[in-house]
Amino acid sequence: MRKVFSRPESLRDVPFHYCPGCTHGVIHRLVAEVIDELGVRDIAVGVGPVGCSVFTYEYFDCDMFQGSHGRAPAVATGIKRVLPDRVVFTYQGDGDLAAIGTGEIVHAAARGEKFTVIFVNNAIYAMTGGQMAPTTLLGQVTKTTPYGRDKEINGFPVKICEMLAPLDGSAYLARVAVHNPKNIINAKKAIKKAFQVQLDGLGFALVEVLSACPTNWGLDPASAMRWLAENMIPYYPLGEYKTPGRTL
Repeated sequence: MRKVFSRPESLRDVPFHYCPGCTHGVIHRLVAEVIDELGVRDIAVGVGPVGCSVFTYEYFDCDMFQGSHGRAPAVATGIKRVLPDRVVFTYQGDGDLAAIGTGEIVHAAARGEKFTVIFVNNAIYAMTGGQMAPTTLLGQVTKTTPYGRDKEINGFPVKICEMLAPLDGSAYLARVAVHNPKNIINAKKAIKKAFQVQLDGLGFALVEVLSACPTNWGLDPASAMRWLAENMIPYYPLGEYKTPGRTL
């Protein structure tokens, strides 16, 4: 019998700790498949975050570092500058990257640091109990916005791709989603492009992945996927926001 589907070599055969319906596992698989297909597992170095995906070093079968909260881009910068032949990536959530790590990600992009960022946006602080994040949508109920996010009190959600696109050092910026098969396929293509941009030495690359958080959204997994499609994508449109030589 021919085997047509298996675990990527770059993903360890261990159980994930994520909640049912969480799409971190899908994103992990896509990153691992890309590392395998590009043949860079032996030179890949990942930097894990503080957040739900804090245990990424247990899942990816390549060299992994643990960064302080929000500081993964600084760690990745140091690794890539000292070891420029390595393929370096960070894996960060919205609380990690868009809140405490905002300054780190902006200046890494402005400097054109040659590493790849996988940015998981689930519109909430998940690991710490469901507080409002910079990406929380207007009207969205969280532990710290029980009546919904109010623009007059909390401001507007932060759009990372749009914010980084004008910076000259950013080479590739894309926003994708993983709520259905079609978008999962597109997400993998974008992640592969982001790694290829690094291999080609073209500059900073980031893929924002819209992800579901059923537990903190208070929804079952199927309803969470629908909520993502109906609420997140209209505010965070999918697509490539910047490719080498072109900005949308």
